[in-house]
Amino acid sequence: MGPAYLRYSFAMGTAQEVDFIVEVLGLEAGMRVLDVGCGPGRHSLELARRGFEVVGLDISATFIDLANADAAATTATFVCGDARNMSFQAEFDAAISLCQGAFGLGGPPVSLDPSNLDNDLAVLRGIEAALRPGGVVGLSAFSSYFQVRWLEDHDTFDAATAVNHETTEVRDPSGTAIPADLWTTCYTPRELRMIVERAGLEVNDIFSVTPGDYVATAPSVHTPEFLVVAQRRRSA
Repeated sequence: MGPAYLRYSFAMGTAQEVDFIVEVLGLEAGMRVLDVGCGPGRHSLELARRGFEVVGLDISATFIDLANADAAATTATFVCGDARNMSFQAEFDAAISLCQGAFGLGGPPVSLDPSNLDNDLAVLRGIEAALRPGGVVGLSAFSSYFQVRWLEDHDTFDAATAVNHETTEVRDPSGTAIPADLWTTCYTPRELRMIVERAGLEVNDIFSVTPGDYVATAPSVHTPEFLVVAQRRRSA
């Protein structure tokens, strides 16, 4: 997709999302922030403009190239890597993974992982390890309630693994349509609390949110995403 990604409607609310994240996580300029699944860097770059030192990680080399091209004269740096295999150790004050940056995007279920937990647990454990004690996390996940309620003809939702398979098309920068299979693991608030705590993080809040309209609203069936606010324990 390249830069065409930034033309999609869900990518238009960056400033509002960052406003909310800074407030709800209690972030202050100068803090070091990890953006997991940063895509072309829209949240990372917005944070850097506000005085944060940001490292963005994404599995797409194309997205990392786009992010680096916009990072000149900012405090953001970008690296290409798999969020399931991060090696950061206690070096960040905060971490974010927003708009399905990495969490929930592990692909189709596999037979050796019947509960479909391994990929998302790996992401969460990498985030937990990357944070300093007391470090905070803002992480979004797609809502199972919303997905099932608004299931479309090109969607197939697997109730056993909570994975939605969508057959669709994306467009490259020239506008050419390309067939695509999208696999998204969806969650309820209860499941999010359980998996985040299993990874060693403490959950402070879970909100119902819509891209570009992050507010501190209690979980409901009416919004496409849930936003988890958590932190690394200060001591073992």
